[in-house]
Amino acid sequence: MSGCVINGVSDDHRVFRYNASAGITTLDPAHARSLEIMWAVDAIYDGLVELSPDLEVIPSIAESWDWVEGGVVFHLRKGVLFSPASDVPGLEKGRELVASDVVYSLERLRDPVVASPGGWILDAVMEDGIIAINDSTVKISLKNDFPPFLGLLTTPYASIVAPEAVEGRGVKFRFNPAGTGPFKVAWSVEDVALVLHKNTDYWEKDDAGNSLPYLDAVHIDFVPDMGSEYLGLIQGRYDFISGLHPAYMEDLMTQEGTLAQKHKENLELKRVPFLKTDYVGILIDSISDPRVRKALSLSIDRAGIAKNLRRGSVLPSDRFIPPSMLGNRLHSSPEYNLALASELLVLAGYPGGVGLPVIELATTSDYVDICAAIQHGWQKIGVKVAVDVSPASVHREKVATSKSVMFKKSWLADHADAENFLGLFLERNFSPGGPNYTHFKSPHFEELYDQAMLDSEKSSRVILYEQMDSILYAEMPVLPLYHDQVTHFVRKSVQGWVVSPVNRLELRYVSKTEKQ
Repeated sequence: MSGCVINGVSDDHRVFRYNASAGITTLDPAHARSLEIMWAVDAIYDGLVELSPDLEVIPSIAESWDWVEGGVVFHLRKGVLFSPASDVPGLEKGRELVASDVVYSLERLRDPVVASPGGWILDAVMEDGIIAINDSTVKISLKNDFPPFLGLLTTPYASIVAPEAVEGRGVKFRFNPAGTGPFKVAWSVEDVALVLHKNTDYWEKDDAGNSLPYLDAVHIDFVPDMGSEYLGLIQGRYDFISGLHPAYMEDLMTQEGTLAQKHKENLELKRVPFLKTDYVGILIDSISDPRVRKALSLSIDRAGIAKNLRRGSVLPSDRFIPPSMLGNRLHSSPEYNLALASELLVLAGYPGGVGLPVIELATTSDYVDICAAIQHGWQKIGVKVAVDVSPASVHREKVATSKSVMFKKSWLADHADAENFLGLFLERNFSPGGPNYTHFKSPHFEELYDQAMLDSEKSSRVILYEQMDSILYAEMPVLPLYHDQVTHFVRKSVQGWVVSPVNRLELRYVSKTEKQ
């Protein structure tokens, strides 16, 4: 199983190899919940739309779309073919995708028998609101105006499947898909490996008119040991690995977060801010003066935390929304200013922290080191802190029921629109019914949000989003700490590599230089 042979030729520069340590339990996009499954699904299927590396929604199967009264109309691309399936009547030689396939694929997400965890992407869609107007046109009717809806359709859940393959293969469809993507399944052995071959009928070409993808095959191992995966990268058996792990972090990285010198000849480090923010939340009623909250923010040494506790793998920030979500806004260094923090406490009536109660900072064992660093900074301005460590389930319950005054949390976007971060602070999302654990509310913030939801142009929404982000920065209901980064280690023989802020694996444009 360790080799990959194409037309009698053993492993070479036409084959891209990587390891999915968590395994791949299904290739059904309706169940594409884990990162490893998403990567494989992206290689096999297309959706109506996709995300560019700059987080713009761009055409895929849908060549164009129009916002209309009550929804959006998609105009499908001609010549998009499902890959052949010799065992499925009607798909023996493949066939052209039509609008009814889109309706089937999306409505399947709402089928209780399928039990897809991705059904939520259609929460804004009316019942029976997905219809085929003709073979090349689909209309999706929405319950209310919701411009970020297009972003939800870029998730792997919204991939378009061939109905014949789903119905004809039954439970076997899990590992025997039929999609329109750049690759198709050649063979798979559960818990061992998966091999994809180039889909020679793939519709997309590069700017020079060359057919995509460039690779002939993708070989995916399922080796659970991260140390073995790292060794495979170093030895050249794998072409990339994603993320940092204690099994290899110290050997691969410097203390400053750069690639170790000994690996620079063969490897490259590729990074981009991930759509995730780690933060300290504050129950607003408990610390109602924004000057105190600002003082607490100013006395957190975020740069020190990133360097010393996360080996430079995170991007320190005092802004809640990752910069890539606001039109690729440049990252600004967070402010660390103990003198100004002390002045703000004086203005708030708590000189040297006198008069403030002991703050209990709730966390889990995974973040004790970070909370200890925060505690140290706050003690420098006279604020007394006790770190409360609980199991994850207890911590979640305490935060959701407002039993924690301050708490360490993180927020991970499930779609690539800043609305996903800003909606966290709406009054209607107050916990325990929603994720507004701080109970922050601002009429002006709500007004800007409502305006943004009426604007289908992302460029216009971004202006409103930036105003909302500024309100959060001024009021500080949360103290952002850092954004995770998508971190890829890629062999230098790999060309055309793209790192996405949502950590999607883009293999259409990848090629490899031939070994000398």
